Amino acid sequence: MSAQSRPAATDRWFAPLLAFDIVAALAMVAVMWAALLYAGDAINLAGEEQVAQRIFYFHIGSNIAALLGFLASLIGSVGYLFSRRLVWDRWAAASVEIGTIFGIIVLLSGAIWAKPAWNTYWIWEPRLTTATITVLIYIAYMLFRNGFEYADVRARFAAIYAIFAFLSVPLTYYSARLFRSIHPIVFDGANQEAQGGFSIGPTMGQTLAIAMVGFAFLFFALLFHRVRQLEMEARIEEIREALDE
Repeated sequence: MSAQSRPAATDRWFAPLLAFDIVAALAMVAVMWAALLYAGDAINLAGEEQVAQRIFYFHIGSNIAALLGFLASLIGSVGYLFSRRLVWDRWAAASVEIGTIFGIIVLLSGAIWAKPAWNTYWIWEPRLTTATITVLIYIAYMLFRNGFEYADVRARFAAIYAIFAFLSVPLTYYSARLFRSIHPIVFDGANQEAQGGFSIGPTMGQTLAIAMVGFAFLFFALLFHRVRQLEMEARIEEIREALDE
């Protein structure tokens, strides 16, 4: 057996991660094809706004991935507090990191879409404001974790923080319904004051479903890789402590 093939044979993550990576890559190819070619045009929009509307599928897909990340961090944090096993903390930390990346993509894609729709990249309306606050809260979570030296202490305080941080997620979702907002509502109703809103036709709805599934696969592929990396870092740290004794 060669030196290069030995890690693949002994690493329990290798085969499932490789399979998941392939599925995620194919899913994102499907998202690109559906969003750019398959989905019909929004007939109530025109010009640059109609073209920019296609970023909607990446915007919502990233939203789903961010939601999965923050929800997984909540589950991991609760799991740690009940079990005191650091594996739950690693899942929570990795989920926040990946979820925050997608949260930033949500803000950036929304800004690109807002320019032709609202004639400005940014406006401090309720949905955008609460989404920004949510991303900042989870960025603070990552900084907060670095303030603790001992793993158990870090995991305990990070878990408590993550549980309270998740309260910002439903607030962001319902902000366009609770307050006067120009942000369109995609699910469960419509916003009469929305600007740049559109009706979703059959091919658009199908593309939206493809985007949500595709970004979910991408999220989990990235999550598994990050958890694997954190496990390796934990093992290295254990070896270092053993050598120092």
